[in-house]
Amino acid sequence: MASEEAEGLHVVLFPFLARGHIPAFLRLAALLHELRPGITVTLVSTPPLLAALSLPVTTPPIRLHALPFAPADHGLPPGAESLADLHVHQFITFFQASESLRPAFEGFISGIRSPVCIIADAFFAWTAEVARARGAFHAVFLPGGSFGFAVFFSVWEHLPQTLAADEEFPLPDFPSVVLHRTQIPRYMLTATGADPWTAFFRRVISSCRKTDAVLVNTVQELEASGLDMFRRSFGVEAWPIGPILAAPTLSDSQVDASIIRWLDAHPPRSVLYISFGSQNSINADQMVELALGLEASGRPFLWVLRPPLGLDATDGFKPEWLPPGFEERTAKANRGLLVRGWAPQARILAHASTAAFMSHCGWNSILESLYHGVPLIGWPLGAEQFFNAMVVVEWGVCVEVARGNMESSAVERGAVAEALRTVMGETEKGDEMRRNAGVISGAMAAAWEGRRGSSAANLEGFLRCVETPASIKF
Repeated sequence: MASEEAEGLHVVLFPFLARGHIPAFLRLAALLHELRPGITVTLVSTPPLLAALSLPVTTPPIRLHALPFAPADHGLPPGAESLADLHVHQFITFFQASESLRPAFEGFISGIRSPVCIIADAFFAWTAEVARARGAFHAVFLPGGSFGFAVFFSVWEHLPQTLAADEEFPLPDFPSVVLHRTQIPRYMLTATGADPWTAFFRRVISSCRKTDAVLVNTVQELEASGLDMFRRSFGVEAWPIGPILAAPTLSDSQVDASIIRWLDAHPPRSVLYISFGSQNSINADQMVELALGLEASGRPFLWVLRPPLGLDATDGFKPEWLPPGFEERTAKANRGLLVRGWAPQARILAHASTAAFMSHCGWNSILESLYHGVPLIGWPLGAEQFFNAMVVVEWGVCVEVARGNMESSAVERGAVAEALRTVMGETEKGDEMRRNAGVISGAMAAAWEGRRGSSAANLEGFLRCVETPASIKF
């Protein structure tokens, strides 16, 4: 591209190629405009992902820059533009393929004449080297929480599960953190140190240590110890600026309306919302047990369905993946609504009838749930989700019902029904979880209230560092 005319600070945002990572970057772009009116902000991604965006209104408008990406050149299916288009076993190939974006990104940055700040997803931390060559400020924006990612990176760096014979083992760099083998994702369990997964994440970790700062989508008052862990491990300042929540999307107004009407027909705090995210799913046996547990509980539920693990999400959902007659029985009793594909999660969690959220414990889902004061029933499936679950269990807002989606990861219908009774019923534990969720909701709101809370102050402090050339690593 032709070089632009020299102007004020230009912030370049580079989220990873995953639909769950992009919304927080868009919200961050809007916040940057609010704190620095007139700033230039460009979001970089691939053409299909950019074409699908709904941009927030800012002055000046957020710019977009497309980088060419050909998944098929890397042995991936044509059109596999994000993790949501792939099976879990293909993720590592996608991670490796994403590194091919570097030459085009370098070319884009070299064409910017004004001062530059690059804010990149942790999975694109290699951009720190691009920033060094350009003399630009660089920050990593963590898509998850500080404790979850500190532990996730520690496991990849040290592979403690390969050194311990016991089912439980401490982390070498954080000995107070003790993990169980059931909290280690399948691709970590099979890691040897010489495998592609380990090699990729160790490159990520090494690149993260070259950054000038880390922005974390969390709140200082909630994750003080996790932030300290991250600072000790990476030797950089970690700025908690959360919660950075995506703006509610209106992907399909008819679907929206039918879901909200269904929720409206139920009493306050009576419905269980179930979603395992856009990138993963439970296995077929688990799906049947979950359905039978829901039916046995007798409680209303709204379940966002994806095909069981290993099956293609683009093929649609088949009735045989659920117990015979399950959907018909629960629909007839007005106790169950099955949603295939997308659902307006933020609107569902904000609805008065939503009592609890059965979640894979992805960080965005945790933040959205607790922002609305909704306690969790945890079922972590992969990545740092197991460690996120540890955080919310410690906060007293989550009961873990199962772990993982491997064949050995069993879940029983009775355990499902009991978890629902504990969290949603008039139990001492349920009352305590609701109180705790309300307190955390208040802390999240206070972090940005009137632009005077801790997160607002931290983002302002970060921008002042960006504007101070001496803060750049060389």
